[in-house]
Amino acid sequence: MGGDKIRKDRRQKREDYRRAIRQDGVSELPRKKFYRQRAHANPFSDHQLIYPPHPDQMDWSSLFPDYVVADEEPQQPRRQQPDSSAAAPASSGAELAPLQPKRLSKEVEIADIGCGFGGLLVALAPTLPDTLMLGLEIRVSVTQFVEDRIQALRAQARRAAEAAEAEAEAAGSSPPPPAPGMYRNVGVLRANAMKFLPNFFRKGQLSKIFICFPDPHFKARKHKQRIVSATLNSEYAYVLRPGGIVYTITDVPDLHEWMVRHFEAHPSFERVPEPEQEADPCVAIMRTETEEGKKVERNKGQKHVALFRRLEDPEW
Repeated sequence: MGGDKIRKDRRQKREDYRRAIRQDGVSELPRKKFYRQRAHANPFSDHQLIYPPHPDQMDWSSLFPDYVVADEEPQQPRRQQPDSSAAAPASSGAELAPLQPKRLSKEVEIADIGCGFGGLLVALAPTLPDTLMLGLEIRVSVTQFVEDRIQALRAQARRAAEAAEAEAEAAGSSPPPPAPGMYRNVGVLRANAMKFLPNFFRKGQLSKIFICFPDPHFKARKHKQRIVSATLNSEYAYVLRPGGIVYTITDVPDLHEWMVRHFEAHPSFERVPEPEQEADPCVAIMRTETEEGKKVERNKGQKHVALFRRLEDPEW
């Protein structure tokens, strides 16, 4: 009974903290201890996820509101074209929503699969300010943490810009030109990439996919749950444009060899040579900015990196 009460109290404290931090808009960076969740989630379980039956039905406007294009006229309903690559739920039907979702001036180009607490996304956002990027995370509490973290960073950047403008006016100088809002180009979704990746992204939409410190699933009977496999690599090839890159990093040598072996065996990928890999600025960020990467650094572990380029489709 005592253990149940302690767990209940902890759960209530987490809920109270999250409610309080959102009351007046998220402005302070969230604290991880109120969003903790077990590290492993079974990707084959029914997590009651919400996902679009087709990428054309995905409404990105709530994630990237600064990039919404004002529609002159409501778009007319149209039927979804058959697409065997996007598995639709049985209840989705064959039609799109009566009106199409709001359009964005840009498309999402970068996906961080299993983004964890969002360290990579937050580091990449100012480095690639003109590129929309999305984190996909299956755990509820961790997804909420990243949502609150992004909102807090946006609020802090907005306040910093307002302070700089006020300071310029007080000094009698011209205010700095308006800059694109920091962290407006990053978003996060709770999703199961192993099941529904083609439901969110069209063929050839992405330029980069990051797979950082994925669950190793050490036991042989669990290898089917690894995020890299012959089947899943075909889905990565589908959503990546030719020339796009899959970035992988892990501290588990066996998993590194597994990922290299499976990508090199796939006809749509070739491994990026090491000199080119090390010259890629995203690799340095991937090594140092993820939470798992920092943990490996503290434990003086070794990080294994491999990049794979999407090849051009052969002429049939």
